Amino acid sequence: MGTPFRVLAELCERLERTSKRNLMVEMVANLLENLDHDEVEPAVSMILGRAFPRWDSRVLEVGWITLTTIIQRLTKTNWEVFNNAFAKTGDVGSAVKAVFEASKIYRQATLLEKPLTILEVRRSFEGIAEASGIRSRERRERMVEALLSVATPLEAKYLVKILIGEMRTGFYEGLMELAIAKTFHVPLEDVRKACMMMGDIGEVSALLKLRGKEALAHVGFTIFRPVKLMMAQTAKTVKEAIIEHGGKTAFEYKLDGARIQIHKSGGEVKIFSRRLTDVTQSLPEIVELIQREVKAENVILEGEVIAVDDQGNPLPFQHLMRRFKRIHKIEETRGKIPIKFFLFDILYRNGQSLIHKPYMERRKILGETVDEIRLTAQIVTGDVEVAEEFLKQGLSNGHEGLMAKRLNGDYTLGVRGKKWLKVKPVLEPLDLVIVAAEYGYGRRHNWLSDYYLAARDAETDKFHVIGKTFKGLTDKEIMEMTERLKKLVIKEEHRRVIVIPKIVVEVLYNEIQKSPKYESKMALRFARISRIREDKTPEEASTIQKVREIYEKQFQRRGKITKEFVNHDVKPRRSPA
Repeated sequence: MGTPFRVLAELCERLERTSKRNLMVEMVANLLENLDHDEVEPAVSMILGRAFPRWDSRVLEVGWITLTTIIQRLTKTNWEVFNNAFAKTGDVGSAVKAVFEASKIYRQATLLEKPLTILEVRRSFEGIAEASGIRSRERRERMVEALLSVATPLEAKYLVKILIGEMRTGFYEGLMELAIAKTFHVPLEDVRKACMMMGDIGEVSALLKLRGKEALAHVGFTIFRPVKLMMAQTAKTVKEAIIEHGGKTAFEYKLDGARIQIHKSGGEVKIFSRRLTDVTQSLPEIVELIQREVKAENVILEGEVIAVDDQGNPLPFQHLMRRFKRIHKIEETRGKIPIKFFLFDILYRNGQSLIHKPYMERRKILGETVDEIRLTAQIVTGDVEVAEEFLKQGLSNGHEGLMAKRLNGDYTLGVRGKKWLKVKPVLEPLDLVIVAAEYGYGRRHNWLSDYYLAARDAETDKFHVIGKTFKGLTDKEIMEMTERLKKLVIKEEHRRVIVIPKIVVEVLYNEIQKSPKYESKMALRFARISRIREDKTPEEASTIQKVREIYEKQFQRRGKITKEFVNHDVKPRRSPA
């Protein structure tokens, strides 16, 4: 029969009410231990709020407006029940559960239904994602309705959370790695390495369930299965980067573009974004270039794409994002938004992993692997003046700054470390999530143009508002943002709407202030949106811990920091107000 989905939903409910990490890990490990092999990956993915493995390009395409229509049709319940529950909990899933519990019609209809299983839920998700062609939207809606019609209120809560990608139980991927290590008696480091290589923690757990811990010794790169990218920390100056890297480092231009991972096997090429989603269709000229100029039969490369004007000068990031979002009329867009492509690393070539080789050796191999493809401009130096001149030249050419890469550094998949440092001569921007918005005034009265900006708590996965802004976006971008936010609205409060936290924006500011206005006790001064980060997920947003760190550093320099604030505990935020 299979494990009931109810068991997974009950586990998620306990996780949501638990703050003790060791207990959370133990609860998940107990579930994994009792699942069949084919249930493990779906269960792991769902606990983390995903319908499919991270590398899987299928999407459900079920919006919140569609869900509310289906739920109201199923339950025949006054939607005020949802609004009241949401006001109390601040949680979409809990409010949905309250609606289902309030429905007499629904309770009577589900009394005789056989229980949903984990695998049945996965198969439903697959059917929803694979619906295509004429009337595909209607078919998706019917399948969602069929799924929710046989769910208990608790199951409906977590089905909706998965459907909209809003799990937020506080059980994040790092804890799942601990649970898998505990379940299968494997060193945590081995689990982490396998996750980086396979690109998905659920796949690793399924492999361990099927073949045991010995299987991890044979885990390697799989072409067309994207792997997690190496990430950089920040250095304030080129001098700091040189000192950190032992007196000499490789500087490269930090391009204002989109980072991509390219996989090639024979004549087939696939391109993945920073979020590991397949963007091959959007970049046909890069596919052609890789097919023509890369000599290796099987290879995984990393590079950066930038949008350029008629003279080949870099254009802002937002222009490039129009290419990434486009899946139709590519040739037309290709003519309107030309791009340049640069390579900067190689991870795998013809059966051999290169990630443990020193950076400069990888760079040499990269040069030998490609013909007429530009590599990022680079200098290797320990001279601060030379590096500063290189930085000045990069900025004058329209680039963001520099990347500094340790000469003997290996490639650490999915890790943000000091082997790579980014040097940008501005106050460090923050990537924040829009959690609410207000309609503007005057000519903006029909637009959601005033945005509440939130940072993510790395410990609880909740969002904390740290500012609000109406600055930075063009009228066209505001109109597009209004349409996007309307599809994510959970609740309306006069001129303000609360939205599902999905949209990430890069935010500039003058400083971070102490403020009683928000529960975080911090607020951005003169916040303005510099760009929409289509390439980032809410899980990749700047953390409240990072914001606090920036705050403390800026006031330590002025000698103003107070003990009271440093020791302040931030509580999860329920409302943007």
